[in-house]
Amino acid sequence: MPETGLKVDDLSLARGGHEVLSRIGFTLGPGSLLELRGPNGAGKSSLLLALAGLISVDQGTIAWSGHDEETPHRTLIHFLGHHAAIKPGLSVAENLGFWVDVLEGDRSQIDPALDAAGLASIKRLDAGVLSAGQGRRLALARLLAVKRPVWLLDEPTSALDDNGALWVGELIADHVAQGGIAVIATHLDIDYRGAIVPQRMQLGSGA
Repeated sequence: MPETGLKVDDLSLARGGHEVLSRIGFTLGPGSLLELRGPNGAGKSSLLLALAGLISVDQGTIAWSGHDEETPHRTLIHFLGHHAAIKPGLSVAENLGFWVDVLEGDRSQIDPALDAAGLASIKRLDAGVLSAGQGRRLALARLLAVKRPVWLLDEPTSALDDNGALWVGELIADHVAQGGIAVIATHLDIDYRGAIVPQRMQLGSGA
């Protein structure tokens, strides 16, 4: 993975006419983990969307470094939101294959990613019948199937049982240990097995 850095300076944004983030700033280098904490409506998801380039900011800058200037920063990022983005009618493997193609990854990584996610035995099952936890595992399998240096994860342990939550903690710890960056919005404590101590940013009540 290319070594990537992120600098956010004086960032403010509003949604629906209400300011949700005001003058946010931080710097992350390779091997950094930042947890975004705060109550519902505090702006955690909005900040992730802004970092992913999916919404515009009203003030401030988001600057990425460490890669070819001609390379769009979106090609460095995995963004996983609240919704698993699963297509019913396609199998588990076909769903992951779709995302591998969209993200310009290597299809040879589909089976290893499904195996790591605990979904290998049901890879031919229609993804429309998956439980919420299985759907979350399928979404997270994208992180393994296509290597990207920046992970922006919104409540990654949502709907997972204890074993699933531990798996997520290990995934993130391994990614950061390899020089990746992770920014995670979560209201739950994630166990990184002592491999890393995250930075934390507490966001306000927002709107």
